Amino acid sequence: MTTGKSDLVSIRVPYKNLHDDSSAPELELVDVHHRGNHRNSPPPNHSPSPPNSNNAPLLHLVLSCTVAAGVQFGWALQLSLLTPYIQTLGIGHAFSSFIWLCGPITGLVVQPCVGIWSDKCTSRFGRRRPFILAGSLMICLAVILIGFSADIGYVLGDTHEHCRTFKGTRTRAALVFILGFWMLDLANNTVQGPARALLADLSGPDQRNVANAVFCSWMAVGNILGYSSGASGKWNKWFPFLTTRACCEACGNLKAAFLVAVVFLTLCTLVTLYFADEVPLTTASQHHHLSDSSPLLDEQQQNGVEFSKLKPSSVMDESNSTRTEDHIEKDAELKHGNFKAREDHAENVMDGPGAVLVNLLTSLRHLPPAMHSVLVVMALTWLSWFPFFLFDTDWMGREVYHGDPKGGTSEVDLYDQGVREGAFGLLLNSVVLGISSFFIEPMCKWMGAKLVWALSNFIVFVCMASTAIISLISIRDYSGGIEHVIGANEAIKIASLVVFVLLGFPLAITYSVPFAVTAELTADSGGGQGLAIGVLNLAIVIPQMIISLGSGPWDALFGGGNIPAFVLASLCALAGGVIATLKLPDLSSSSFQSTGFHIG
Repeated sequence: MTTGKSDLVSIRVPYKNLHDDSSAPELELVDVHHRGNHRNSPPPNHSPSPPNSNNAPLLHLVLSCTVAAGVQFGWALQLSLLTPYIQTLGIGHAFSSFIWLCGPITGLVVQPCVGIWSDKCTSRFGRRRPFILAGSLMICLAVILIGFSADIGYVLGDTHEHCRTFKGTRTRAALVFILGFWMLDLANNTVQGPARALLADLSGPDQRNVANAVFCSWMAVGNILGYSSGASGKWNKWFPFLTTRACCEACGNLKAAFLVAVVFLTLCTLVTLYFADEVPLTTASQHHHLSDSSPLLDEQQQNGVEFSKLKPSSVMDESNSTRTEDHIEKDAELKHGNFKAREDHAENVMDGPGAVLVNLLTSLRHLPPAMHSVLVVMALTWLSWFPFFLFDTDWMGREVYHGDPKGGTSEVDLYDQGVREGAFGLLLNSVVLGISSFFIEPMCKWMGAKLVWALSNFIVFVCMASTAIISLISIRDYSGGIEHVIGANEAIKIASLVVFVLLGFPLAITYSVPFAVTAELTADSGGGQGLAIGVLNLAIVIPQMIISLGSGPWDALFGGGNIPAFVLASLCALAGGVIATLKLPDLSSSSFQSTGFHIG
């Protein structure tokens, strides 16, 4: 009996069957027997690179995530200036919230897909850096489109009337703005995930908290610089050439601020790309592992053992003895190649946006029971936050300073002044957020994460109710006389800024505690933490979709302005606090560890 090329068997065992090694998500056993003497042949090296077991130099960690500051700089400008700016192009207040719909869509679908794709990227420049570079270039292009949207619309055929006197809709400029805005959201989500993953790749096992602190510090720097830039009303004076017939003072300020954002992001990205010493993922070491969402797999695949086999040619009939060993090897390689192609195709389908969304939705039934209460409280929490995020500076311009982006010259000036004062309030908010972050972990160990989260919702309830009260008092005291010239009085301005400051503390809690609670609840779920965080993201993006679609029409239903949305936000915060107190599980206070901020 003549022996040809023997069996090649690849056995993949789901990680839930590996009780002795919970850290290994999948075990792959490969057995290859060659014909003849193969003792001198080196064994094939299919093992992946060992995980980073050494702590990275702190300076390298700090410099490797500077891109977070650049991205957050643009995000701060987006939050503070773009809702007011779209109204200057003729889009009504009732519809201005619609432009924010792209954020939750891209956050729901794009960021998980980019994370999966970057995990498998085999570029010689590393897994994360190509996505960071591509996303940063998209951000630069997007903010240029936004900043120059009025000028581009002017060239494409919008009215040639001076922007100071024209109060109608500039359709082409609005379309260019929306294109840039949606591209900016897409690009932000393209950078954020790989940037966080890059820091996790580079940091050692004992550097998780340090890495989170560094990343959040850079985000705080970006917030402070971005809001400071938005609060400045002198950009058009420093760069007068940016003001044109289609782009007046407020537009010139926004244009200059975004150009500064491009320069800052470019520098931050270059520093990250240079100092992030990534090890490329080679094709040989790229194994096909089961993802964190293993409960979503087909029952047959999940409970069984997956085999990929090539039929043996170990027994050869004398009539087939004319076939050479080369023919046998080529035949085996062809079959193996066909199998790998089918496997890769199936895996690519599972990595697509549709499959990611379906996996997240169907995974709800696999979560620990306590996670359902977490999802409800999380959704109510973000229903209370998003009206403020969307309309905070617009609220300052309208209800506090009594301006109007479509009014006369004095009303436009008052509105712009209020928007800049709102950006300054967001700057103060960011400072308080950064300081508060140092006290969250001690508070959770003292009071428990459940009560800390509930407390944050009650504070938001008081603050959002205060915005409605301040607005009603300001409107009641407003008259067409002297206050029409000076805008808000000092007491109203101070009270408004106090609200911005107070909201910094519960915002720090919202950015950290829910994720730490989720991590603790799913710690023993056999690799389901990534899945749970993905589902928790649903409780953020779905409320944002609701607010984006409904807040503008809801405000219009009560005569316009921002008071109806803020009243609804205060009620959601109150409900979130009550449910958190009654339904959230009591977690171990001593084991609490902050997982860092999740911003943007």
